Amino acid sequence: MSATPNITLANPEQRIADLEHQLAERDAELAEREAELVECIAERDAARDQQAATAEVLQVINSSPGDLVPVFDAILEKATRVCEAAFGTLSIWDGERFHWVAFRGLPAELVEALQQLLTPVGDRRPVADRIVRGEMVISAPDLREAEWRGVPVAQAFLRHGARSCVTVALRKEERLLGLITIYREEVHPFTDKQIALLQNFAAQAVIAMENARLLTETREALERQTATAKVLQVINASPGDLTPVFDAILEKAHALCGVAHGGLVLREGETFRAVATHSYSGRFAEQLRHGYRGADNPLTRSLLDGERFVHIPDLAQVDHPMIQASGENAGVRTGLYVPLRKDDELLGMISSCRREVRPFSEKEIALVENFAAQAVIAIENARLLGELRERPYDLEESLEYQTATSDVLKVISRSTFDLQPILDSVVKTAVRLCNAEFGHLALRDGEVYRPFASFAFSAEFDSYVRQLTFTPSRESLVGRVLLEARVVQISDITADPEYAVRWSRISARSVRY
Repeated sequence: MSATPNITLANPEQRIADLEHQLAERDAELAEREAELVECIAERDAARDQQAATAEVLQVINSSPGDLVPVFDAILEKATRVCEAAFGTLSIWDGERFHWVAFRGLPAELVEALQQLLTPVGDRRPVADRIVRGEMVISAPDLREAEWRGVPVAQAFLRHGARSCVTVALRKEERLLGLITIYREEVHPFTDKQIALLQNFAAQAVIAMENARLLTETREALERQTATAKVLQVINASPGDLTPVFDAILEKAHALCGVAHGGLVLREGETFRAVATHSYSGRFAEQLRHGYRGADNPLTRSLLDGERFVHIPDLAQVDHPMIQASGENAGVRTGLYVPLRKDDELLGMISSCRREVRPFSEKEIALVENFAAQAVIAIENARLLGELRERPYDLEESLEYQTATSDVLKVISRSTFDLQPILDSVVKTAVRLCNAEFGHLALRDGEVYRPFASFAFSAEFDSYVRQLTFTPSRESLVGRVLLEARVVQISDITADPEYAVRWSRISARSVRY
């Protein structure tokens, strides 16, 4: 029978203690790894949430082209939720003050209170003032701090439970567009990561605002082009008849500029008389049609003195009986008066008036000036046609000129976005009416003038001519026109000692009209 071995452990208590220490270290390491795992999962979920929020806002931007209300609402909803905020506001900057355009999580009484507060820069508007001066982020850890006392907006939010807040500017390059502010109901400053996320939402708001601006400008440009083309069609369809032309001009100009009242007034010596009116009625409309002395009216007197236009933001401030009558009878407040000029002669004006004090923008003024130019074209066409009709012996030629003018106007109305067919038609018509054999039209290109259209040149010679450049000089016909600023005719270029352009390569096509 074998003996059982006698196994003894040296210092068993120490061995047990070592094992227990190793287990404790492993437990601590495991707990640390579990904490890191929880943190990674939280960061992953937060990143997914942020990406999903960003994607959702971009979808709203894509599905609402030109409509900023749903975009702003979506941005505030996502920003407040992802950044763990209770309230949010979005304001836009008009160049003088901020206007709230979107709210999130605010009680109705706070929204009503804010709507009563205009937010210009200056005294007691520290956030607005700092944002306008160029700051991108302004953080307020606690609205109860001394620097926010006496600030109306901060105090309004404070009374409704807000404590910490952060504001981020909306900027397109250096241009300020607005700002976003989010609030918490506890003193808990926003982290750098949350601020960076809010800046990302601000960037999305800027994208949406730029898209809306570009879409609006494109739509307005198309509306202007369409209105211009329609007026030209009326001019073409009504040669010599100015009534439908003036009515069309007023209707298009005032519709595009949001004008309530106005008229087209022609000058007859010292008298200005309305020949078309928009929305005026009763005694005042009759007074406009009856006429008034231009020198006695401060509006027309300024136009007679050569002013480009007269723009009065508030007509109630002008002390003149007729202007006061316009306010009393039609309730107009803001007025724009654009002259009709042929060379330096004042032919009349277009008046455009609004019922509210709302000045016209430079773009709107330029638009009315464009319609004024069309009115001058119609007046000049009617004058020419009238003169032609007074000369029966020259009627055939006169009708030919008028037909040619109508043909060119048709090309203009059909080629709203393409200048080349218009230039080609002008050259062809001029050559035909003047019984010439060929011709070309030169336009300014930087510091020189270049041929941009020609008629009856061979392909080879047309290519040669289009490489020529002209500057003011006596060496060419175009150069002399530029130098003398008048119509120039050279009877025989081969006998003119100053004429230097050589036309030996001319090979005009045989033309039959």
